[in-house]
Amino acid sequence: MSMAPETPVPPRGFKGLRPLPQLIFASRWLQLPLYLGLIVAQGVYVFLFLKELVHLVQHATDFSEQQIMLVVLGLIDVVMISNLLIMVIVGGYETFVSRLELEGHPDQPEWLSHVNASVLKIKLAMAIIGISSIHLLRTFIEAGNMGSGKTNYTETGVMWQTIIHCVFILSAIGIAYVDRLSYVPDEKGGPH
Repeated sequence: MSMAPETPVPPRGFKGLRPLPQLIFASRWLQLPLYLGLIVAQGVYVFLFLKELVHLVQHATDFSEQQIMLVVLGLIDVVMISNLLIMVIVGGYETFVSRLELEGHPDQPEWLSHVNASVLKIKLAMAIIGISSIHLLRTFIEAGNMGSGKTNYTETGVMWQTIIHCVFILSAIGIAYVDRLSYVPDEKGGPH
């Protein structure tokens, strides 16, 4: 007795969804204005960076080495925040809204090929730690001027900033640990 082969069921595309699931799925596009707003914020950071860079160049001969270091740390801080914005804009759009279809593009970020919500969280946590490190270093340098009256930092403020930085580090370790626990290799040894 021979059985007829089963007819494969065609995958249900977006157009085959019932109205409510279709509306729910389409609601992801409500995030588009948020990502466009972050692009505008990126432009503001570019303007801020250029303004600080011009200020540094104009006053390079008037500044002490410590003042130059503080301005450079400010520039690095702007760059790191800008990098964080790019990760959120590109990674978030790719993960939660729609594919960018950058496969084969020479400028495709390496991390984008394997980005998912978990990888994005870890990358963002590491970027936040980097930004916090720059702020903390800047605080320590400026706090050295406490005796000269040129700083607004108190011992308590510096202590809290250090504690918050340590909490960021512990949070990133926790996120990475939980991600590692949820890692399940498939039969071929890769992630499942």
